[in-house]
Amino acid sequence: MAIEVRIPTILRTYTDGAKAVEGSGDTLADLFADLETRHNGIQERIVDGDKLRRFVNVYLNDEDVRFLDGISTKLAHGDSVTILPAVAGGSAAAKPRPAGVAAGRRVGMR
Repeated sequence: MAIEVRIPTILRTYTDGAKAVEGSGDTLADLFADLETRHNGIQERIVDGDKLRRFVNVYLNDEDVRFLDGISTKLAHGDSVTILPAVAGGSAAAKPRPAGVAAGRRVGMR
């Protein structure tokens, strides 16, 4: 069963730079174990024990697997799995800008 796995830039060191690789498995857990056989070290960057790492998002055919069955999500031939690192930004100390203020200047003012 062939499943396309899209690899984020940060994990491409494990896939020799490949943006996408093929794998197989009945579930995501099986797929990640299969990938590990050819791309040593990648599994531990995605999975922590029996669940996804906190800052890794995985999508099955554009559906977030956290809202499915996590790494127990069933797979089928031709599925597409996308791995994305979670992105966070800003600061707890950051204050919202007042309306009309952009990058330290008032819009429309010089």
